[in-house]
Amino acid sequence: MNSFSVKTLRTTGRRQNVLKYYILVLVVAGLVYGVTCAPGSLWQDSGMIQYRVWHNDVEGKLGLALSHPLFYILAIGAKYILPGEFGFRVNMLTAVTSAFAVANVFLLLRIWTKRNLPGLIAALSLGLSHTFWRHGAIAETYNLYIALLMGELIVLLQYCRTQKIGWLYGLALLNGLAIANHMLGVFGLACYGIFVAGLAIKKKVRLKHITVMCLLWLLAAAPFIYLIVRNIAQTGDIGGTAASALFGTAYQQDVLNTHITGRIIKENILFLLMNFPTPNILLAVVGLYLLPQIAPKGKYVAVIIALLIMFFIFAFRYTIVDRYAFFIPFYAIISILIGLGGYVVLEGRRSKVVMWVILLCTLLPIGAYAVGPGTARKMNLPIGTKREIPYRDDYQWFLQPWRTGYHGAERFADEAMAMVEDNAVIYADNTTVYPLLYAQEVHGKGKAVTVISGIVRSKNALQNIKHLWEIQKGGTEMFNEKNIDSLLADRPVYVVTPKKGYCPAFLLNNYDFEKKGVVYKVVKNFKI
Repeated sequence: MNSFSVKTLRTTGRRQNVLKYYILVLVVAGLVYGVTCAPGSLWQDSGMIQYRVWHNDVEGKLGLALSHPLFYILAIGAKYILPGEFGFRVNMLTAVTSAFAVANVFLLLRIWTKRNLPGLIAALSLGLSHTFWRHGAIAETYNLYIALLMGELIVLLQYCRTQKIGWLYGLALLNGLAIANHMLGVFGLACYGIFVAGLAIKKKVRLKHITVMCLLWLLAAAPFIYLIVRNIAQTGDIGGTAASALFGTAYQQDVLNTHITGRIIKENILFLLMNFPTPNILLAVVGLYLLPQIAPKGKYVAVIIALLIMFFIFAFRYTIVDRYAFFIPFYAIISILIGLGGYVVLEGRRSKVVMWVILLCTLLPIGAYAVGPGTARKMNLPIGTKREIPYRDDYQWFLQPWRTGYHGAERFADEAMAMVEDNAVIYADNTTVYPLLYAQEVHGKGKAVTVISGIVRSKNALQNIKHLWEIQKGGTEMFNEKNIDSLLADRPVYVVTPKKGYCPAFLLNNYDFEKKGVVYKVVKNFKI
């Protein structure tokens, strides 16, 4: 056997070995997220995702930046393919994409260090981080982006090592898919654009290569580009469409925020500690410090650091309520650095004791999440919630990432539909409206009940539009202070939460509320 054949066999053997471990990590992560994902109906944004998938709604109504067309295309496919209850099928898509994200982190570190252990450390660090795990157990779009981001870094690493242009084509394709899923992909696009521009200046890539990359990017990003082009064609408003694509309909101020308060700083520090409640976080410092020494040639280290900084700054000064989710890409880069730090420490010491200590520390977050809710409750620690939602323990909901066997949203909606009269109107806030619509449209409960909110209206509400709002250009709601008396005379009206921010002001100011199970009936205020 000649030397070429021996070399080929060794290379093939190494690739098969890497593939075997990749599949193993993928399967184990898939089992973890599959077991811990929610079995059905969910609150707030996840409920909205389920509602949109039920209606095959790829665009949504909150602006193009929140359309996430790639995710919804996959989710709509999943609802027809995966087994189980409808909500579970949608939730399971996120579990599967999260497993791929974890496996891709492993693969990145395995290729980078040529060792399995650093990849395992990085994979566990990301996979067990609180916010990533939490978003792997419910219907959400972020973890699909992480899977694509890790894919981008893998192919970019391979290009830096081999200088083969095909890897850059893969980079363009993956980033286009990332943009089609979430606008967080623009951070990678900026880094890779500068990277390729540098290669062009050095004449390492030619115009024909860049042309192919652009075409592949456009092909992969087509679902999002299509929505943009269609919106421009329908409205003729290029500026408004651009703003919608970048910020959505109501989040430009939050996206561009530059005002940092002490409360934001404190909360962001707590977010970081909650996601990495382990001494292994110190390995990220080691990995970052030695990154230039262990990174491949080229500007790969610059891309990693740039992404780390941009993801951190964007999430840190963001002001929306659930901004903790936007730290997930930052946590993914931190997990890479933890894996690299583990590689440096283990290569220097080669001690089994140190290896087992590091591995055991990767599992500490599970214990922290298990005891966290009870500890926080005993200490009466505030977690930022402003009200109680039926069948949702906020300490468990926000401090534990797993959702195994959680039926709180479904139970609330079933009881609400059973409690109110057939012709009743229920006004629900953005958190609780989707379980109600889910019960009504997916399970067929309370079909004669009209569900409305400030963000969406039930199918039944649209069928009875004359009772609630008149048809004018753009639509004008009639569920308001002028018409509420006539509506109350005709039909019973309920709200989910009679508190400011969750209930119309004209109801809070002029009416009383009588608790009826999990909802409140609007009644005349006889003091007026």
